[in-house]
This record gives sequence, C-alpha cells and structure tokens, in this order.
Amino acid sequence: MTALSADMSFRRYYRLSGATRPALLMDAPPPREDLRPFIKVAGHLHALGLSAPALYDRDIEQGFLILEDFGEDTYTRLLAAGGDEWALYELAIDTLCELHRQPRAVDIDLPSYDVDTLLREALLLPEWYLPWLRKCAVDEDLCHSFREAWRELLSRLPKIPRQLVLRDFHVDNLMHLPGRTGVAACGLLDFQDALLGPAAYDVMSLLEDARRDIPAALAQQMLQRYRRAMAMNDHDFDDFMIWYRVLAAQRHCKVLGIFVRFQQRQGNAMHLKHLPRVRRLLYSHLHREELAPLASWLEQAGGLQE
Repeated sequence: MTALSADMSFRRYYRLSGATRPALLMDAPPPREDLRPFIKVAGHLHALGLSAPALYDRDIEQGFLILEDFGEDTYTRLLAAGGDEWALYELAIDTLCELHRQPRAVDIDLPSYDVDTLLREALLLPEWYLPWLRKCAVDEDLCHSFREAWRELLSRLPKIPRQLVLRDFHVDNLMHLPGRTGVAACGLLDFQDALLGPAAYDVMSLLEDARRDIPAALAQQMLQRYRRAMAMNDHDFDDFMIWYRVLAAQRHCKVLGIFVRFQQRQGNAMHLKHLPRVRRLLYSHLHREELAPLASWLEQAGGLQE
C-alpha cells in the first residue's frame, strides 16, 4: 500500500499495488466517518451513467472500502501542467448538465440543503474566521445579527429546480479519464456529503473556486454553456443567477471558517494562503441587491480584511 495525500477529512487513501485491477483502499474510521453515504451516492451516480469509482469490496463496521483507482489525472494536476483549461471546464459543465437533465437524479433518499443547513454553514464565518482575524472572541449579538441577515436574504429567493447537489464539485475532486467518452470521461470524487438542493450550487462551486483563480471570460462562457444546455429562458436564468450569487456568498463565508478551523484544530496552515482569494470572491457579489443584508452586516461588523 502506498499512502496518497490526505484531504481535510479523517479519511485516508492508499494505492494498492499487485491488485488484478487498479484499486485504492479508503480508510474511513468510525465513528468519525461513515461509508454508507459514499456507497449510496456512488451507486446512484453509476445508475445515472456518470463516472463515480466502482466499489469492489467493503467493511462498513471497520470503515474500509476498496474502490476503483482513477489514476493521477486530477483536474488540479492537469491544469498545473498546462492542460486545456477550457476543454476541462467544458467537460465538467457538460457533466453537471447531464446530471441536472435527468429526472431520476433526485430519486435518492438524501437530506435537503435547506435554510437551516445553509445558515449553520455560513455561521462558520463569525464562529471561526472572525475570532481568528480579530484575535478575540466574537460576542453572541454579532452572531445573532449575522444569522438574521442570512435569514432575511434567504427568505427573498425565488424558486428554482431542486437537484442532486454533490457540494464539492471543483477541480480537486474531478478527474479526466481518457479511456472514456462523453461525460463519462469526467471522474467524480468526494461526493459523500451530497444533498438535494438548489441547482445552482455545483455550477457555482466549480466556477467560484477557493483554491484557484478562474478567468472571468471562462466563467461567463461556462455559465452560458450551462444555460444553453438546460434551455433556460431569461427569467429562469435570472433566478438561477440570483441563487448562484447568494450560494457563492454562503460558500465563501463557510470556507473562510473551514480553512481557519482546519488550522486551529489540525495545526495545518496550508489553506490560509487562499483566504485573500475567498474574501475577494465574497466581496465581488456584495453590491447585488439580493445580498444587501449581508453587505450591511459586514459594514457594521467592520469588514473582513486582515
């Protein structure tokens, strides 16, 4: 077994040599990790014709899973080596379109990405990022007003279709599988936290990446590619983009907190270098009317700059 680089969870991965087919061992120690959501979503994605890793063997009680090894070609590695950025993002967008066009995609028993969940995640900003930034505790009144600002803006949102939301759909969790054609060439990873929620979330997660800068022209073209494939009229696309911007702000609040929490708990500061990018992405949306309550809160709180 050869250990692979770890992610931000308690899961660990090992490449198995000498196997009859390329395989990895996932070590997901209970009770900190639960293999069942990964197994459920992987099977569902396979049924939809998408490329989640095949599952070869499992020991749920001990937290072990042997799964298909997709190799080394993560989007992150390919892009760093000068790979075709447009082609890779087009494949990722086309994969989301294929997922979102299938009515069966939501035929899976998963929790909803509801207001309470969105609020709980956004609160990671005043709970973790602000105390780290200010080097002191944040009083409960500030957390309460943050929560109320988010409740207000979420209550204004239009209705859009509910989809299977993979939640961490970005270049670190996508792989290019050159032996496959069409959207099957896009390998999917890290989907065990999937929920049923707003269709805009995974598109936003791809194009508002906390870990890499994405050219504005590329992001706009990918949004238009998604719109055309989903046959969205002007009204539907406007509603979609309102959700896109609100979810982007919510995710950036969450990620600011997560990166600081990871440093505080694990003593690993590797993600702190991304904080300026995440703040910049967050502030890029605050001039929009739908985010006025959050913009007002940030102004009263004194901002997020170091």
